[in-house]
Amino acid sequence: MSENWRKAGWAGAAIGVIAAGAAAGVAVERITVGRGMRMKARLALDAAGDYGSLRGAEGICRAEDATELYYEVDELPEDGKRRRLRRKAEPQATVVFCHGYCLGQDSWHFQRAALRGVVRAVYWDQRSHGRSARGLAQADGEPVSIDQLGRDLKAVIDATAPEGPLILVGHSMGGMTIMGFAEQYPELVRDRVVGVALVGTSSGRLDEVTYGLPAVGMGAVRRLLPGVLKALGSQVELVEKGRRATADLFAGMIKMYSFGSRDVDPGVARFAERLIEATPIDVVAEFYPAFQTHDKTSALQLFADLPVTVIAGDTDMITPAAHSVAIKEALPGADLVVLESTGHLMMLERPETVTRLLTELLVRTGAAAVPAATNVGGHGRSTAGSTAQPGAGT
Repeated sequence: MSENWRKAGWAGAAIGVIAAGAAAGVAVERITVGRGMRMKARLALDAAGDYGSLRGAEGICRAEDATELYYEVDELPEDGKRRRLRRKAEPQATVVFCHGYCLGQDSWHFQRAALRGVVRAVYWDQRSHGRSARGLAQADGEPVSIDQLGRDLKAVIDATAPEGPLILVGHSMGGMTIMGFAEQYPELVRDRVVGVALVGTSSGRLDEVTYGLPAVGMGAVRRLLPGVLKALGSQVELVEKGRRATADLFAGMIKMYSFGSRDVDPGVARFAERLIEATPIDVVAEFYPAFQTHDKTSALQLFADLPVTVIAGDTDMITPAAHSVAIKEALPGADLVVLESTGHLMMLERPETVTRLLTELLVRTGAAAVPAATNVGGHGRSTAGSTAQPGAGT
């Protein structure tokens, strides 16, 4: 392998870590199995589960810059609608799920499996992610901003739930999107939002995160990284080939930065890898700078009178638990739960726990009748078990 290709491979692997929300510089065990065998193993894992296979009623709406945003709606079955109408004449509540950076709506697979047929839910792909189109504003040179993502969420709500109560659920970038939405549409929040779940997210100060690396030198890394990403984003084909050439290193890094336990189902870990590796390097480069300037702490006050659930992982190196604690401090009435031995992709790593916390929030809002037994059952247990550390005031 030439020196250029070797550099491209390692650069691609480093960008894979950024795509998982981390930084490069992690040791990987020596690989002893042949590449062909590893490829067969990945293909077998891809076929082992139905992860990401759930689909709803498809639709497309347009953002303010005409970017096409893809969404799916899981409607209540007719008998569920009739029960709701008999119970009360209020408009139907809708739960809107917002995914994180370099993921897609399928990252909510387990929660979707548990809640379909129980609540009306909307899942959508953020611009340039999943099945949504590449951002047209970015093609014209406009940088991505959290405010823009908040306006995208407004477009999706207008298209899928123009009336009725709303429960907003966001993971990582999705939680920031909800904050950006609230800041720009406070009247809508006041009039229609009845509950919020913020999962592994942050209201600001992400420029201080070290991704589990020594703090020394991180300042220089942060200064250089946007330029490096931009340069790599201009060489998409080369970098993507490098990512594929270092697939095993890429997978190891994703697992380290995405999960906090060692006993994650290999099929789930591979599913996370597929979600992240589907994000092109130029999209990674476009979005990354927005997180370094993100600050929506003041917007949290718009949720002060609402039921809010904040969920964190105690080993999350992307949006550390301290960021969820900061949200709790800004919203003393919120419920904070810190999950032990849990990383950034907690909705995949601890699906039953996250689903339970979300269903409890739905019950608290009074907008949706959710059976207490709702959970993912035996399907999708990605670890041997988990325990939770309730935050102050929980």
